[in-house]
Amino acid sequence: MRRYLAFNFRSMKTLTLGLTLVRHGETQYNKDGLLQGQAIDLPLSETGLIQAEAAGWYLRDVKFSNVFASDMLRAKQTAETIMKCNTSCSALQIVCDPLLKEKSFGTAEGGRLQDFKDMAKAAGQSFPGFTPPGGETQEQVKERVKEFLEKMLQQIGAEHFHERGQDEIALSAPPETSPAEGKADDGVKDVPVHALVVTHGAYMCVAVRYFVEELRCCLPQGSDKAHMFSLSPNTGLCRFILTLRKQNDRFLLSALRCVFIHRGDHVKQ
Repeated sequence: MRRYLAFNFRSMKTLTLGLTLVRHGETQYNKDGLLQGQAIDLPLSETGLIQAEAAGWYLRDVKFSNVFASDMLRAKQTAETIMKCNTSCSALQIVCDPLLKEKSFGTAEGGRLQDFKDMAKAAGQSFPGFTPPGGETQEQVKERVKEFLEKMLQQIGAEHFHERGQDEIALSAPPETSPAEGKADDGVKDVPVHALVVTHGAYMCVAVRYFVEELRCCLPQGSDKAHMFSLSPNTGLCRFILTLRKQNDRFLLSALRCVFIHRGDHVKQ
């Protein structure tokens, strides 16, 4: 996947795509400090359902054209709850994709999160990057992120490029826009295509790091990378703006910008 175009002032057709990542709501294991991964497929707790509804009401007037979710129950429930509250999702269907599953933590799944952190520390590694026996490496999770992103771009390009694509001047970086104002539609108010993707905490950590370090995502002014690469809270929101261009029969990412990261103002503490 090419990162950016060289300066090229000829007109070409591009498609601007909003991407809002959401971590699932709380489960009982989250509350109890236990590690879920892939083997533990619990529903949302009562608090998690309230969090998902709060996220839905926060996003109720934000327009979405596509909805994707991990095929794990906690993510599907979160996506369904958000969609029920949203004014633009009544005709949409969730695409459940196993590529969005949480990272597998192998033998550590079902155990205490603190024990996992202690294992990582003893091995001289950080959480959640540590891989216990039988678990996925960060590189393996990143490959799933890359595969899902490519799959999503091709689907959305095929569905929306002909109708929504616009002739623009291709530049080497995303266009400058006003900073986020704390509004639900920050960055996507005039964006014609917007995907909601509901997934998991460790998966989102890997995705954000991949966007920043390898796809050279443009960051909001004053961004703290330690915060960017941290674990998002339950129903935390991250938003990105992508620019796609068509080359032959494929849709390529030509620019990527972060609007905000780990926003959780909608969740009452």
